[in-house]
Parts: sequence; C-alpha cells; structure tokens
Amino acid sequence: MDEQLYAIPVNDAFNEDSECPVCSMYASLEKNAIEFTMGPSYMEDDVRMETNETGFCAKHVEMMYGNQNRLGLGLMLHTHMQNLIKETEKAQKKGRSSGGGLFKKNTDGSAVSAYMRQLGKSCYICDRITRIFDRYIDTIFYLYEKDSAFKTKFDSSKGFCVDHYAVLYDAADAHMSGGALKDFTAKLDKLFLENMKRVCDDVEWYTDKFDYRNVDAPWKNSKDALVRAIKKLDSIELQL
Repeated sequence: MDEQLYAIPVNDAFNEDSECPVCSMYASLEKNAIEFTMGPSYMEDDVRMETNETGFCAKHVEMMYGNQNRLGLGLMLHTHMQNLIKETEKAQKKGRSSGGGLFKKNTDGSAVSAYMRQLGKSCYICDRITRIFDRYIDTIFYLYEKDSAFKTKFDSSKGFCVDHYAVLYDAADAHMSGGALKDFTAKLDKLFLENMKRVCDDVEWYTDKFDYRNVDAPWKNSKDALVRAIKKLDSIELQL
C-alpha cells in the first residue's frame, strides 16, 4: 500500500520540532524534486518532454538557479523556450476571438490567451511535488487511524500553518466519517487554534519588548516569534 510506503517520511516530519509538520513534508519533497530535476535526469527524454511543455513557476526556477547546475538549467530553459515559441506561433495564427469592441475585450476564446494562462499556471516541479504530496496526506489519515504511536505524535504536535490546516480539514471528509470524522475535526481545530494563539502571544511579547519599560525583561519564547508567525500564516521557512 502507498500509505505504508510513505509512512517513514510522514513519521519523520511529525518527529521534527516544527510549527507545521506538513510544511516539513512539503519542503522535503521540494528539495528532492529540485535535486532530481537538476541531476542527470534533465537529459532523459521523458523529463525533457514534460519540462518543455510545462516550464517552471517563478519560485522553483529561482531555486533551480541556486542549485548551481547552470548548464542543466540552460539546456532546459532553451528547449522550453523553443517549445513556447512554436506553440505561440500556432496560437497567433488562430487570431483573436470575435465579439470584441471598443468597450469590450473578449479574450476568453483567444488561443493566445488560453495558452499563456495555461503556461502561467504550470510548473514541472510543482506537478512532481503534488503527485507525492497527495499520497503523504492520505498517509497521515491512514496512520492516524492505524498507528497509535503516530496518533500520539499528531495529537501532541504544534499544529499547522493556515494552508495545511485547510488541506487536512478538507481531506478528512474523504478519509473519515461519523464519529471518527467528528473526533478528528475536534482535535485538528483545537491544535490549530491553541498553537496559533501561542504564537500570537509570543509575537505580542516580541513587540512589547520594544517598549523601554521592558528592556530588562526576559524574551521568554519570543526571540523567533516573527519567524514562527510567518511560518504559521504563510508556510514560509525563514532563518532567525
């Protein structure tokens, strides 16, 4: 079963001291996807065929640039741009859709607009991550119901970021029902709010420390409060 195959990386993520274990899972997949794409695989025909068509989002092309394999990135971008030029030329020949006027722009049916919108939403790295990330989410629910040790880790975690709280909340409907769904939802809701309030309190004390009256007061747990708040709110991993 896929759930058993992915149990190790999911458990590893929940073993970390993280404000969102699901973010840790995603970050690991992202790192692996970048390394895979920038490794020898970029010369494989099936990989290049896909990267030529989909290209990369801004975030991941920046990460690929930082990988230092500039030759590999150059080769992929070159053939992707060749494909983009070919597809754009084909779309341009179809012309604009009818129905436009002085005060009306009708681009919904335009082949150029459709292709550019599709290209703007596509990314080889994102697609590669998503295929496995979805299986990780399935595995969380599988382990929660089948593995008491994992359930304990889940229930004692530091909660989740906004995005992944929503992912788990929505996915629960497809994996649970009845009392199990009700109990999981109650636990998930509690984990999210309790830990969001904890970080919120830390941010409050962080700002209070700028008051001259608190200059000699201890920082408590607030020194990295901004970093943790950004993680909770925007799923971004920053360094202190």
